[in-house]
Amino acid sequence: MCSHQPPCPSADRPDHDAARTVAAHPEQGWSLLCNGTIVFDDTGELLPGGGAHAPVRPSWAAPVAATALAA
Repeated sequence: MCSHQPPCPSADRPDHDAARTVAAHPEQGWSLLCNGTIVFDDTGELLPGGGAHAPVRPSWAAPVAATALAA
């Protein structure tokens, strides 16, 4: 998919997020990179082979305990 020089990192490399954006849809919360990866505003990703990376959550954003929800 990448035709410019130097070529962007492929989707299977750890630095795949460094690829150039070829289509941005901020109103929908996602962008397509030239290596075929779709990145979402919440940091989740869909990879060209069908794989996915879950959103990265900051360490301070711990999940709410079930007991807190019952109160």
